[in-house]
Amino acid sequence: MADLDKLLKYIPQRPPFLLLDGVVDESETQVVTEKKLTGEEDWFKGHFPGNPVMPGVLMCEAVFQSGAYLMARRGEEASQGKTAVVTRIQGAKFKNMAKPGDTLTITVDFVELIMNAAFMKGKVTADGKLIMSIEFAAAIV
Repeated sequence: MADLDKLLKYIPQRPPFLLLDGVVDESETQVVTEKKLTGEEDWFKGHFPGNPVMPGVLMCEAVFQSGAYLMARRGEEASQGKTAVVTRIQGAKFKNMAKPGDTLTITVDFVELIMNAAFMKGKVTADGKLIMSIEFAAAIV
């Protein structure tokens, strides 16, 4: 079960732009979050009528929000009053679609820290199927 309170303690995003329901599991170098797609999300009304699909850019944002949580939790004292922002995106691959009724599992792995930039890899799955993967960097500013 996802823990929303834990997530809200570390990242600034709030509804309607919070794209996560909470933290499912975590370690020092990984976080697993979750998002249940109810079909009531506003983007489904126009993307696409009659065939609703979660926009890929919003899946990327869910990964980035999970990465921001991981960064903030890894350096809680250093990140007080600061925000994690994405500084690089590469290798985004979309393999399947996220649709109403899916529960997305978002996994972000910490790769390395260079100066104030954290390099991470993320993926989104639903029912064990890979939907998308991406590599990205973020910095605390």
